[in-house]
Amino acid sequence: MRRRTYRCVLSIAGSDSVGGAGIQADMKTCSALGVYGMTAVTAVTAQNTMGVRGVWPVDPEGVRVQIEAVMDDIRPDAVKIGMIPDAGCAEAIADCLERYAPANVVLDPVMVATSGDALSTGSVLETMRRRLFALSDLITPNLPEASAILGREADEADEAAVLELLAATGAGGVLLKGGHAAGEAGVSDRYALRNMDGSVELRHPFVDSRNTHGTGCSLSSAIACFLALGLDMADAIRAGVEAVGSGIAAGRDYDAGHGHGSINHFAMEKFRTI
Repeated sequence: MRRRTYRCVLSIAGSDSVGGAGIQADMKTCSALGVYGMTAVTAVTAQNTMGVRGVWPVDPEGVRVQIEAVMDDIRPDAVKIGMIPDAGCAEAIADCLERYAPANVVLDPVMVATSGDALSTGSVLETMRRRLFALSDLITPNLPEASAILGREADEADEAAVLELLAATGAGGVLLKGGHAAGEAGVSDRYALRNMDGSVELRHPFVDSRNTHGTGCSLSSAIACFLALGLDMADAIRAGVEAVGSGIAAGRDYDAGHGHGSINHFAMEKFRTI
């Protein structure tokens, strides 16, 4: 009998004790989409739907050895990078990306939790600029993160902003998430890739829900999953946005905690292709 192999995604990110974001959200997304998820934990956080109570970074050498252990045994079909707590961790991740040259690297430059609490030091952004962005096939900033990267206010996901991000970062592609500027007219996300002219706008309805904890983590991991499953970048972005939008809509009427609850990852299962 012919042996089969799993489609695999490695998530390099922080742990969320309430389970809605970070590594936990990534593994739920992988499971919902039928992908084998693996992890390298960058930090342990104590947080819930109302806020972050503490962050304990994993030593950079510990992060490095976790990535090496995975890469030396089960090579991932895609890599998702999330919370990076400090510059030393960012350097360790960059070293591993350069050494192993994995396919389909998706970087979510998360700096602040949904609650508004900081998750990384200011020096991380400089290391991202210097090393990590150019090693990424796609980066997925929201508007506040885009503003930090560009050094100017980005208040909407317009073509000028996404093309400026593409040029400034050296990444293979940029998905600029417009959720912070959402209104009754809907949400506008926009992506640009190095192998295309201009940019593409993705408009979708605004879902009025307080349960948005982990949305960015889930989106970047969903895109990584679809890349691992063989979709090209443009199709993976579209599928990821649609899948996570379904999770937001399905989680709107649930009560999970007293603050920003999680999206409903179970709803993404209908987007499985295997």
